[in-house]
Amino acid sequence: MSSKKKAALGKGLSAILESPETDITSKDISGNYVVGAVASVKIGNIETNPFQPRDGVDEDALQELAESIKEQGIIQPLTIRKLGYEQYQLISGERRLKAAKIAGMEEIPAYIRVANDEQMLEMTLVENIQREDLNAMEIAISYNRLLEEVNLTQEKLAKRVGKSRTTIANFLRLLKLPPEIQSAVREDKLTMGQARPLINIEDEEQQKLLLDEILENNLSARTIEQRVREINEGSKITRKKTKEKTQKQEIPQRYVEIKENLGEKLDTNIKLSRNNKGKGNIVISFNSDEDLERILSLIDKEANSE
Repeated sequence: MSSKKKAALGKGLSAILESPETDITSKDISGNYVVGAVASVKIGNIETNPFQPRDGVDEDALQELAESIKEQGIIQPLTIRKLGYEQYQLISGERRLKAAKIAGMEEIPAYIRVANDEQMLEMTLVENIQREDLNAMEIAISYNRLLEEVNLTQEKLAKRVGKSRTTIANFLRLLKLPPEIQSAVREDKLTMGQARPLINIEDEEQQKLLLDEILENNLSARTIEQRVREINEGSKITRKKTKEKTQKQEIPQRYVEIKENLGEKLDTNIKLSRNNKGKGNIVISFNSDEDLERILSLIDKEANSE
């Protein structure tokens, strides 16, 4: 499977990655090409990548990687490009570079490439898209940048990353969603499967109201699809219903005191709910059959005393 993914990168990117003319470290002292040569570069001479599409790095995972580097060293060299005399810019390996700094390393193994800004952007984005820890919005943004800034067509992009055009299109459609929904996907509150049906709702307000329903009730993708059909057929969600639902959950202070007093008398946890029409429920918790008998005895004693 890995060989197919490599081949799927396409002629444009693979030519840059595999051509010895673009790899400074591939020449030995006599000028002959050496396959897989790696240079040792001072960490202080490597600047960060302005094209990096990833928003952040998990600090705990970074610390674990730093500990691994202390024990094992850098297993996979970074890829950097030369800017000037002993000046380099990161193409890929941001986590490894940060972890190496934490581990106290002064030098790091690296492949040194020659690439202009457009080539570098393409290399960086494609390399990052292959990662498993990017969320759907990060992937969608990376795909869009490849289309707009590297001037790729969706067909060429699909070949670059080894995905179908349908998959590419599905990710790109997420960018049409309101910022609130995109943020929910980015923060892992909403999966791509839950977010995709929302694209079919034209009314942005309805999209946001359905988002509230999804987050509150953790609706499945299939249920969301059904809700989208209902909305498109005229069954709109209203702010009034949402407010009524919120008000329904509010309990007057008098009932809060009743709940607390009952809990103290029975020495157990009490749940009390009441709607705006005065209807509600009281739930009395018990831990065992013996505890239930104790609570019933207290209730019976209280009733007889009256």
